Amino acid sequence: MNRRGGKHRSLGTRLAGAMLAGGLALTGCSTGDGAAANTTSFNFVAPGGKTDITYTGADRQEMPEISGEDLFDADKRISSEDFHGKVLVINIWGQWCGPCRTEAPELQEVYDRTKDDGVRVLGIDVRDFDRSAPQDFMRNRGLTYPSIYDPSGRSLLGLTGYPRNVVPSTIIVDRQGRVAAVYLRDLLAEDILPVVRDLAKESGA
Repeated sequence: MNRRGGKHRSLGTRLAGAMLAGGLALTGCSTGDGAAANTTSFNFVAPGGKTDITYTGADRQEMPEISGEDLFDADKRISSEDFHGKVLVINIWGQWCGPCRTEAPELQEVYDRTKDDGVRVLGIDVRDFDRSAPQDFMRNRGLTYPSIYDPSGRSLLGLTGYPRNVVPSTIIVDRQGRVAAVYLRDLLAEDILPVVRDLAKESGA
């Protein structure tokens, strides 16, 4: 973890300076879209410009449905609701994003090590207007978890205040369909494993 600590502190400093109520802007692997403005149960705020945000108890808000075309099959739709009762790791990525190339195998490791405990990973591929490029990205890295193909980022419009311009970023949803954690940075498996394992022990009722 020490090999990346400096980068995380730098990112946190930039976030603190850029934070506005309900939204933020970042440099790096980002896009030009602003934050969504639709009203949903989940209203994202990053207190103090944090890049790692966790929610417990009553602070967890319901995750709005995210759905779109399967990256490999345009006739098939994938929805976050397909994973109801599971711990769901939603990762927003693009094959054009350098940090995503390192992060994706880490997410595969998380999936491989926790799928038997009820943990799933769902990718949201954004800003890739040539469908073959992200398909090759997943094949070349042996990624077996599904991804939604969403070049415009339209599937994320229901995430009020969420910084859709930050790529990669990750949302972790508990078994009850509530947002338990948000990470506005690239992750290692060791960052996520303790979180999803704890969530997997929770009741889905």
